[in-house]
Formats: sequence, structure tokens, C-alpha cells
Amino acid sequence: MKHVFNKGKDPKKPTLLLLHGTGGNELDLLPLAETVDDQASVLSVRGNISENGMPRFFKRLAEGVFDEEDLIYRTKELNQFLDNAAQEYGFDRDNIIAIGYSNGANIAASLLFHYQHALKGAILHHPMVPRRGIKLPELTGKAVFIAAGKNDPICSSDESIELQSLLENANVNVEMHWEDSGHQLTSTEVASASRWYRSLDFNQ
Repeated sequence: MKHVFNKGKDPKKPTLLLLHGTGGNELDLLPLAETVDDQASVLSVRGNISENGMPRFFKRLAEGVFDEEDLIYRTKELNQFLDNAAQEYGFDRDNIIAIGYSNGANIAASLLFHYQHALKGAILHHPMVPRRGIKLPELTGKAVFIAAGKNDPICSSDESIELQSLLENANVNVEMHWEDSGHQLTSTEVASASRWYRSLDFNQ
């Protein structure tokens, strides 16, 4: 997978996995990583799917309607990529925090839904429920921050609350942050995510 890796100043910090939104690339979220933890290593990945020239992490059938078969395949592909990248770059495979926006947040949530040890935690900006009707792995000890817009035309408030509930039922420690705006990534939610990250033991 096309990506950039920036080695951090503190090897004990988590590696921040950056996952862009539809039409983005591996450079889009680098400023977010700097805001969240400027001492951590960063692995920023470009999605392998092209939708009318726009990079994505998995196919969709329509807006808000995921191609579930492709989602499962691409989630496995990304998980394997993380295994390989940890060996190549020498970071701790068990200490990865995902930061995803929109489509990137959805693939990050899918990692949690499918693989118990894929992520230590995640910051999800405007995610949807990746899959329904499956049993999530036991995720005790994981922590997730969800930023959602009350007026998001793509991801309804009910969708955000459902995702929170599904994760909490798998014993994830979830913090919800609500914005009055829509689907856009705001500076206030990024600031709130950064405060949340610093309040946990990810960066000890």
C-alpha cells in the first residue's frame, strides 16, 4: 500500500496510523498527527481503491452503502500491511492508534470489528457502522474517540450512537464528541481528540 512513515522521537509512544477520507491521500492527515502527538511515529496510508479517480479504502455500492465483501477483503489487506510495516520499520505492532476521517474512520472501525489485536485504540472522525450482525471480538483495554456532527448528512446521529453502543458492548472505552456542524473535519474536534489522547496512557 502506498504510504509514508515518519519515525518519531520517542519509540515508547504509539505509532499513529493515519487513514484519509474519500479523495484524500497519505499526506492529508499529517498535520493532525503533529497536533495529537508530535513525538510519535506516523504511518500514513493511501487507500488502494479508486472511485472515479478518488482514493478510498474499500468499495461502496452507493453513498453510505458499503460493498461488504470488499470491506472484509480490504480490512484483512490493511491488517496484513500493518504486520509487514511493523517488521519493516521496527515499531511495536501492538501499540498502534488509528486516526481516521470518514472513509478512513470506517476502515479503522472495521479493523476493530474484525481483528482483536489490530489496534490499541482509535480516533474516529465521522465514522459509520462498518458491519452489522456480526459478533465483535473481545476489546477490553481498547479506547476509542468518536467525533460526530449533529447535522451530518452522510452519517446520522443515530449511526454514531449505534457505533458507540456496538463498541461499548465489546468493552471498548468510548468517548463521544459532538459538533453542531456536518461531515467536515473541524479544528475543535481535532483539539478535543488531542486532549482525549493525552488524558490516556497511550503516550506514557
